[in-house]
Amino acid sequence: MTTLTARVAPFLPVRLVAATARAVYPRFEPELARLADLCPSPCGTAVDVGGWYGPWTHRLAGLARQVVTVEPVPRLARLLASGTPPNVRVIQAAASDRPGTARLWLPSGDEGDRGVSSLVRRDIHGRTLDVRCVTLDELALRDVGFVKIDVDGSELAVLRGATGILSRDRPALFVELESRIQPIAPVVTYLSLLGYDGWVLPGTSWVPLASFPLEAHQAEVSYVVTQGLLRRVLPFRSPRYVNSVLFLPDGRLPGGPVRDDGSHAVR
Repeated sequence: MTTLTARVAPFLPVRLVAATARAVYPRFEPELARLADLCPSPCGTAVDVGGWYGPWTHRLAGLARQVVTVEPVPRLARLLASGTPPNVRVIQAAASDRPGTARLWLPSGDEGDRGVSSLVRRDIHGRTLDVRCVTLDELALRDVGFVKIDVDGSELAVLRGATGILSRDRPALFVELESRIQPIAPVVTYLSLLGYDGWVLPGTSWVPLASFPLEAHQAEVSYVVTQGLLRRVLPFRSPRYVNSVLFLPDGRLPGGPVRDDGSHAVR
């Protein structure tokens, strides 16, 4: 959240803010409304890295047998743990490429409401929290079918900490990539070497990332980012700002089935 919404949120009941965020988020991020394209059934374990108020966690809980949500902001982690379905496990930590402790950056006066906390410092950040770091591999997860990553800059570290999961389970990955925060190419190249292809949803149909100029698109419509969550979900909103990529392994297509062994997708 940004602008007026972010300033008002701290004065409202936190559960009301969370419920509102979850309700409007599919308009803000339409991929969430098409979750079956990203995470075809059956899905054993889904992972939500960067849970915020839980828009992805709650939706995934209705699709996957188990959801593991990794959220470093203590206030948000407690909220998620107290208000999510019973098949959700919340881990208060930051996902990275090594266990330990790291400095989490937040804007001054922000308790996590804006959803822009990060291990990578930006000019919007003004204070820090020391947080525990975990790798996804160390969580001993099994049958992982889907991983969503929204960490504002440390995506590559999260992926490097999940190499075991990626090679064993071949999950679908939904990764937020912002060229204004970090270069996109290193993540795309890393996943390409692991057999993953990217897809984006600029309109109503999925488009291969290879044929969509994501960085140029973001530069052209970057002004949309400053408009705030509520303004961006209105019916007459500005052009959509695409900042998330669906990565699928082994030639799989969005919405395509997965073989029973889960290790490869049907081509």
